[in-house]
Amino acid sequence: MKIAVVVLNWNGRKLLETFLPSLVRYSKEASLYVVDNASSDDSISFVKTNFPEVQVVVNTENGGFSKGYNEALKHIDASIYALVNSDVEVTENWLAPVIEEFQKHPNTGIVQPKILDYKNRDTFEYAGAGGGFLDALGYPYCRGRIFNSLEKDRGQFDDSISIQWASGACFFIKSSIFQELEGFDEDYFAHQEEIDLCWRTSNLGHDIRYVGTSTVYHVGGATLQESNAYKTFLNFRNSLYSLLKNLPSDKVLQLIFIRMCLDGIAGIRFVLQGRPIHTIAIVKSHISFYRNAKKIVAKRKASNHKQNFFQTKSIVWSHFVMNIKKWNKLV
Repeated sequence: MKIAVVVLNWNGRKLLETFLPSLVRYSKEASLYVVDNASSDDSISFVKTNFPEVQVVVNTENGGFSKGYNEALKHIDASIYALVNSDVEVTENWLAPVIEEFQKHPNTGIVQPKILDYKNRDTFEYAGAGGGFLDALGYPYCRGRIFNSLEKDRGQFDDSISIQWASGACFFIKSSIFQELEGFDEDYFAHQEEIDLCWRTSNLGHDIRYVGTSTVYHVGGATLQESNAYKTFLNFRNSLYSLLKNLPSDKVLQLIFIRMCLDGIAGIRFVLQGRPIHTIAIVKSHISFYRNAKKIVAKRKASNHKQNFFQTKSIVWSHFVMNIKKWNKLV
């Protein structure tokens, strides 16, 4: 398999300086690319000077995660794209288990490795952890991470299983599927577009897999910090986008209504926590959703909407009412 490891960069010279060395050292089986999203710093010259083995693709504008990758991958020839955040440290032999997974399971379309916290290296990282799932209401959660509760890595997820979504922090996808689905939805800009792409990949009949014998370390929040209200806006709006695009017709209105009510409760909770700026972000996310609903509905046509894509449990009830914080307590 021809593997292309592709790192998206925007004004991330310091991140590239820190994390490109591990990619160069441990990715001998792959071709390496840095995609620059119209940076204003010296990222491009830094890469060309210090990492001549890394190829550079320059986008003319900062189209975010979605458009940035969509534009760049048109110019990259490979059978598998490995999309890696600029704040990810890879480890020795990280590629081999993933390649083997694609070979052992020909129906596999997307693979995610184990993602641990770069700063707390024995702990799962928020974005992806031990593989992603969606609950009965479409809320994303992971093995090893339920909302903000993170588990220690004790080898409990060193397996290989089917999952529902893979993290965009380290995201392997067959190029043929990426092209067939026309890549990430650029209306998302950033956040949760990988969930949408996984959902659409699953709707085509392909499997999403997690491989726990491949490990990477992710800083997380390096582009949009957790405290950034724009991140709140994107997460809430884009989650609604995914429901509207991909749910079966007999489920879509009911679930979106429930989710918007729960979003209101989340907004009240932010106010009580003294973070009203995030409440405002939720209101703006709903306004944006309404404004763009017609456009999103038009994207439903190509999707074979699966009735059984979600888990049956409610992660909101399990976590906030039953106080469950670990994956093994859910099953």
